[in-house]
Amino acid sequence: MIWSAYIKGFKAYLQLEKSLSPNSVEAYLNDVGKFADFEENILNKSKPGDLALSDLQLFIKQINEIGLSARSQARIISGLKAFFRYLYLEDEIKNDPANLLEAPRPGRKLPDTLSKEEIDKIVEAIDMSLAEGERNKAIIETLYGCGLRVTELVNLKISDIFFKEMFVKVIGKGNKERLVPIGRVAIKQIQLYLDNSRNQVSPKKGDDDILFLNRRGSRLSRNMIFLIVKDLGEKAGLRKSISPHTFRHSFATHLVEGGADLRAVQEMLGHESIITTEIYTHLDREYLKSTIQMYHPRA
Repeated sequence: MIWSAYIKGFKAYLQLEKSLSPNSVEAYLNDVGKFADFEENILNKSKPGDLALSDLQLFIKQINEIGLSARSQARIISGLKAFFRYLYLEDEIKNDPANLLEAPRPGRKLPDTLSKEEIDKIVEAIDMSLAEGERNKAIIETLYGCGLRVTELVNLKISDIFFKEMFVKVIGKGNKERLVPIGRVAIKQIQLYLDNSRNQVSPKKGDDDILFLNRRGSRLSRNMIFLIVKDLGEKAGLRKSISPHTFRHSFATHLVEGGADLRAVQEMLGHESIITTEIYTHLDREYLKSTIQMYHPRA
């Protein structure tokens, strides 16, 4: 497959020049791979230089017809634009057919959040008599207390926690480093976990400094964090679909509702654009209603 050489070069470009996370690289390559299969097997186009805008539009039409959401289509188109931009920069193509490709505008879906009471219920659902009880409680308090992504959580190092200064150093998307404040509740629980639980585990080579370990001494996987969170949500009797990201959304939402500066929240979340952070300015209707009644002169 002639396309494979171009995709291999694109992978190196994403990893080395764009410094994308492994998950982002995998998503881009998966989408471009589907496009390459379509062009080679359906349209018989053996290389990117043979393509025109109309060929890309046929592919988009196909993924639309199979029922992919506007958000998924927009993600695929973003990947194609990046792919053809790379080919153009490398002089593999003379014209960029994706330059005028338009993506559907997905509606901005408000993320699911947990109330403070629901978070308390989840924490109370943790069985502290189990060996992993202290660890799981520290995981929940860290997710909610710092608004970390799940990948940031599983890679968090003990040496990156500044207990006295109450900050954690986080390596986010694109290997970008940021400092995030951490509250007293999360710090206390992490210290309890370190003193009473983690010190009972022998870390495997390479994971000596990793904060959250399984019983075999290896860092936890992303899937394990999802399972822990889902299980606790069910035990707490919550009917919402809960993931580690739900705590990140809740962290940001509660800060904004409490009056936090949006730029400060952007910095803590590690968002490149303030536009991404603005989704957390959503407030429930009752809060808006009470605000008008309290402050508007005609209320």
